[in-house]
Amino acid sequence: MAHAVRIHAHGGPEALAYDDVDVGAPGPGEVLLRQHAIGINFIDIYQREGLYKLPSLPAVLGSEGAGEVIAVGPGVTGFKTGDRAAYGSVLGAYAEIRSVPADKLIKLPDDIPYETAAAMMLQGMTARYLLRQTYKVGPETVMLFHAAAGGVGLIACQWARALGATIIGTVSSDEKAELAKSYGCTHTINSKREDFVSRVADLTNGKGCDVVYDSVGKDTFPRSLDCLKPMGLWVSFGNASGPIPPFELTALKGSLFATRPSLFAYTANRQDLEDNAAELFGMVASGRIKIAINHRYPLREAANAHRDLAARRTTGSIILVP
Repeated sequence: MAHAVRIHAHGGPEALAYDDVDVGAPGPGEVLLRQHAIGINFIDIYQREGLYKLPSLPAVLGSEGAGEVIAVGPGVTGFKTGDRAAYGSVLGAYAEIRSVPADKLIKLPDDIPYETAAAMMLQGMTARYLLRQTYKVGPETVMLFHAAAGGVGLIACQWARALGATIIGTVSSDEKAELAKSYGCTHTINSKREDFVSRVADLTNGKGCDVVYDSVGKDTFPRSLDCLKPMGLWVSFGNASGPIPPFELTALKGSLFATRPSLFAYTANRQDLEDNAAELFGMVASGRIKIAINHRYPLREAANAHRDLAARRTTGSIILVP
């Protein structure tokens, strides 16, 4: 037996139950992992509320974690007992012990702590595909990144700075503005008291941005489109404030492009997953990216973590400790 946080029905944070669960032997192609740290992300809230559908209920939430391999199932050749490993997009993370498909697991270098890995796998690999694949950011890029002081935001600011880009970030407080700047954001906009569309126009001399990265959703749409240059790209990769309503294609005035990417799609191929993780590990090991773990909660207090994340009371990455 081991503990896990599950939902038995969709609802608010109170729907999260700290349960005893049976942990069986790993199945074919699976690895059994004793977790040392677990990441928390907005997708967990979407799944808890029912916005993103789960395969079945009850369900263990969470998609990223890191720990030690304690058993391997039939057919697994890439891992052995005692290996350090991490993953970034496999449902069922809110648990002390869990099975993970071996083809979704990445060996963790010795110089990256478990907590750092759990805080960066989903968010760091997301930043990597956003900046290196969805839109190839470079020295000429002028970009707008909403929620720049969040977990993905702080990683993206550092990565974009290393690529030489000009980064405009929206935040919800002056304290978050200072944090985002300290992580490489060129300009910050406090969206609680500034209109980000007019500020972007000022900062770009009316030219607009090449790309807008938007994980906020309802509260920033359609105004994010007004921040783009002609033929610019709007990247909607989350909806922290609620889902974006259906819209007419004519909203993409100026021959704009729009995309709704996901980490799952960008890492569906094993080689793509390994390439993404390897570049992320390299950026962290080199010191060009530092992972900000600003909030830690015991596993049994996952509901409090959800409340704080939804209320925008957090910055950087959030982890659960079993």
